[in-house]
Amino acid sequence: MVCNKGPAPVPQHVAKPPLSQTDPSFSLPDNGPCVLGTQTTLNRTGSSMKQTLLWQSMVGLLLTAAVSGLWAQMEFPPTGPDPRWIPHDRNQPRPPIVTPPTPSTQAEPGRPPSDAIVLFDGKDLSAWCAMDGSPSRWVVRDGYMECTPGSGYIRTRRSFGDCQLHIEWAAPAKPSGSGQGRGNSGLFFGLNRYEVQILDSYENETYADGQAGAIYGQYAPLVNASLPPGQWQTYDVIYLAPRFDAEGRLLSPARLTVFHNGVLVQYHAPLTGPTDWINREPYRPHPEKLPISLQDHGNPVRFRNIWVRELGPPSKPEYMLPASLLDRYVGTYDQITIARDGDFLTARIGGKTLRLYAESETRFFAKSTDVVIEFKPGPDGQVQELVWSVGEGANVAKRRR
Repeated sequence: MVCNKGPAPVPQHVAKPPLSQTDPSFSLPDNGPCVLGTQTTLNRTGSSMKQTLLWQSMVGLLLTAAVSGLWAQMEFPPTGPDPRWIPHDRNQPRPPIVTPPTPSTQAEPGRPPSDAIVLFDGKDLSAWCAMDGSPSRWVVRDGYMECTPGSGYIRTRRSFGDCQLHIEWAAPAKPSGSGQGRGNSGLFFGLNRYEVQILDSYENETYADGQAGAIYGQYAPLVNASLPPGQWQTYDVIYLAPRFDAEGRLLSPARLTVFHNGVLVQYHAPLTGPTDWINREPYRPHPEKLPISLQDHGNPVRFRNIWVRELGPPSKPEYMLPASLLDRYVGTYDQITIARDGDFLTARIGGKTLRLYAESETRFFAKSTDVVIEFKPGPDGQVQELVWSVGEGANVAKRRR
């Protein structure tokens, strides 16, 4: 994208300290970013560079520890201590035990935490697809996946709301182009709505709210923590999905906290709405859980070691299925009518219309009432019946049309 927004201040470049100088605690200097340890000058060559990813990956361990106990909270994000428990209540459930992640190096990706949902482990694109649900045309080689320019965005098959995401990316080792034309991609939450910019911002001038670590078009990063092109870089992101009431009015905005190579570059930033190149569009209501997407901006950006941890109370998995598959389920089954509404199915039961969420390719559920519907494809793939229940039991319904 090319857009001249005038002489907006460009975040300063911050180098990271070697492991021996870090302190495993947050600190917020009076005139600087919040980092894991002391700010210092780092020689980006030789043995110091070998330690860089070890240091920056420590943020994954810290973030995992910070959020691992939140599932025991009555609400997420919490607004105060859980009122169900008095101080030091011996009856309060203990947080689940999680094995923390291991740090990455430039040569090898680290290991995700034990409770993570692995989105890419260097082997295949089974967790990803094109935006329409068809197979992705990105390529996998040597433990990473790479954007095939012109092939289009890719998205996760599974949908996510509030989450902690870890992703590692590398711009092409031989820089080509300048500004927005150099090592450009994007990390999107809410399918394609809320973007954390991916860009080769190492000694590459561009507008401040469009460089690496920016919430595109809304917030410049606090600092420029970029590594040279070709080096593996990390984002550790906390995403809080927006909330809407039953009439579609915004209750709370989407929020993003972003660590770039271990340095805080966005802190609990409230988004004004979807990110966009030209305009700042208002919010439009959408489901809390939607896929995570990666952008094809015409540059062969590489990705590895992508994992996510869902935050908040445990819930059923949700998937965004291709429209072609959803259309196979549309029809009337005895007293139940199934219709498609965009990327979702609806079921009309007992005079009420309920939105259905895909738990798998054949099993769906409602959130407003405990309704479960499972479609039963035949050997030819055609669906002639479904099994449905409300709270209990199982009822078979035959397709009528």
